[in-house]
Amino acid sequence: MRGSIPEIGFRRDAGHESGVEVLSLAEFRRRVDAPHRAQARRPAFHHVVSITSGATTHMVDFDEHRLVPGRWLWVRPHQVHRWGGLDRVEGTLVLFEPDALDAATSLLALLDDVFCPPVRRVDRREHSSLDGIVASLAAATRARATATTPTDVAVVRHLLAALVLRLAQAPTDAEPAPASDRRTFVEFRAAVEEDYTRTRQVDDYGRRLGWSSRTLSRATMAAAGVNAKEFIDRRVTLEAKRSLAHSDLTAAQIASALGFDSASNFGKFFRHREGMTPLAFRAAQRGR
Repeated sequence: MRGSIPEIGFRRDAGHESGVEVLSLAEFRRRVDAPHRAQARRPAFHHVVSITSGATTHMVDFDEHRLVPGRWLWVRPHQVHRWGGLDRVEGTLVLFEPDALDAATSLLALLDDVFCPPVRRVDRREHSSLDGIVASLAAATRARATATTPTDVAVVRHLLAALVLRLAQAPTDAEPAPASDRRTFVEFRAAVEEDYTRTRQVDDYGRRLGWSSRTLSRATMAAAGVNAKEFIDRRVTLEAKRSLAHSDLTAAQIASALGFDSASNFGKFFRHREGMTPLAFRAAQRGR
């Protein structure tokens, strides 16, 4: 029986005191066998994947993404993801903990934005530049794998900051929102991430943040393409789908965890969102 979705922590036992590790996909294949790679996991740290040859797919929260050279994948902490086939794929995997970067860098790179598109498109020139940063980062982490001095850790983290800041600027398939709306949305998104199990009412978030519901909806529409209420409900639905697909928690347990006053109301909400009952969704996912 499975309980909650497996949480995977960073391998501190590897001696990476900086909270950063770089390894080739060949090394990753040797470390994690195919059956385990095929299982859905919710890691507590970032994954950045660069493909240098071959092609594969990667599932992130129910969406399949095709990865080829020039398309970088960035999976953020607590997103549920699953590897596709890696037997004929080469590339690099950068793993890092959320606190490996300072607050200013984290804000600029939107490190906590689980709704950012996970795939970044990088042209040949930028790909070469990013590859150079990753190579330097790999060398620094290998040379300082057991180092604990502030200078050694700072070198690794500065290289990591260069990587994520450049990658955060790479284009996605989504249109960017205006800067003012983006700032409002970032604060709203953070509040939703903290409180979506307690309230699904836009007015509650407006009172907390000091904005009207209309302002929140305008900013969310510009940044995410939906209004504020739809954004909240999508976040609740995503967590419900994660638990239904990747755990054996009952509908009543999931309903309670998500702040519903009864399994019946949760079922009505889920059916309205997905066109099927929670248990039907679970059965469909496990029948694949």
